[in-house]
Amino acid sequence: MRGSLPISRRLVYKLRQVGNGTFGSAKIKVLILVFVALTILAISNRNRDGSSSFMGWTGDVDRSSSPRGRYSIVMNTWKRYDLLKKSISHYASCPRLDSVHIVWSEPDPPSDSLKRYLNHVVRLNSRKDQQVELVFDVNREDSLNNRFKEIKDLKTDAVFSIDDDVIFPCSSVEFAFTVWQSAPDTMVGYVPRMHWVDHKKENDKYKYGGWWSVWWTGTYSMVLSKAAFFHKKYLKLYTDEMPASIKEYITKNRNCEDIAMSFLVANATSSPPIWVKGKIFEAGSTGISSLGGHGERRTECVNKFVDEFGGMPLLPTNMKAVDSRSSWFW
Repeated sequence: MRGSLPISRRLVYKLRQVGNGTFGSAKIKVLILVFVALTILAISNRNRDGSSSFMGWTGDVDRSSSPRGRYSIVMNTWKRYDLLKKSISHYASCPRLDSVHIVWSEPDPPSDSLKRYLNHVVRLNSRKDQQVELVFDVNREDSLNNRFKEIKDLKTDAVFSIDDDVIFPCSSVEFAFTVWQSAPDTMVGYVPRMHWVDHKKENDKYKYGGWWSVWWTGTYSMVLSKAAFFHKKYLKLYTDEMPASIKEYITKNRNCEDIAMSFLVANATSSPPIWVKGKIFEAGSTGISSLGGHGERRTECVNKFVDEFGGMPLLPTNMKAVDSRSSWFW
């Protein structure tokens, strides 16, 4: 019996070695298979987004014809016809787009050749199951307030306000629209900004915080109307209820209509906006934000509007909406 004990121990030891090797290799194979599966899934998602990220979106969407199921673009433009053509050509292919309203404030009306070209582009790029309507909203006065004039015959509840030099992939627009549908009273946009209390001054004065302050703190209280969804009722509210002194200030200074709209919505809802993550392509660099002293002028606007509204309606938040389908880490 004693002589057989070492043999049994050696046998058990060898069996353990074989078992460990077998199970160890099995674990490695399982890990490799899991890694390959995740890689294939990620590549397929990337390809799905990549194939449609700029010129369209091919996923399943709710193509309801109800006012909540589609949206209208209100695009502000000013003597940048190449950028306008590029933007209209791109957005015409986006799903669930009902119409494009071009806010025209130039001294001369749009030329017939420009109208023909844009109408042709819209017909060419519209999806087969939809025909996007193109409308020029011609204004007599040159004012930034024009972008928020009430549109009487607007068929959709959702308005996507955007500048002519800003392009987002259709998939990003579709995601932002979905976010807006979950909170239709809120502004939902891509370009966040913040207001800060100016501790160097008395009497509750504020400073305008640009992108870098948002990036550093993760806090914002506005989304700019150069790329934002909001309900069409705010166009009527802006037209009828915005104080005339604020409109005159905006027309005179050619600035801050976007801040005024943020004040209006925050004052009506007592809620913060929603910042949506999205890729942005800015084709132009000649806007008012590129001029010197832009931050100081925006700070002046914030304090002017606080006085007019009788207080600060903007509410800071840290929430950010991210499309988890195209992000590995939420």
